[in-house]
Amino acid sequence: MNYAVLAFILFAIGAVAVLTRRNAIIALMGVELMLNSCNLALVTFARMHGDITGQTVAFFVMVVAAAEVVIGLGIIVSIFRTRRSASVDAPNLLKN
Repeated sequence: MNYAVLAFILFAIGAVAVLTRRNAIIALMGVELMLNSCNLALVTFARMHGDITGQTVAFFVMVVAAAEVVIGLGIIVSIFRTRRSASVDAPNLLKN
């Protein structure tokens, strides 16, 4: 039960980071924190119920998170090289 509470707290911290910060890297870190909290909840509930399905799904979430980091950081580095800023305030940044 304590791990589920910890997962909820980590998810809330990640959501606050995504919603309040303007730096794209911090927002990406918030998304990663939310994905890891989901993994913690999946593994916790899998252990509570004695099933391996939650751990299997957590493995796939880790793979998706790794792919998301690679693509997201590539986009952020590309934007930073052209604009010298990683702010998410300009939504039309990818039009050019």
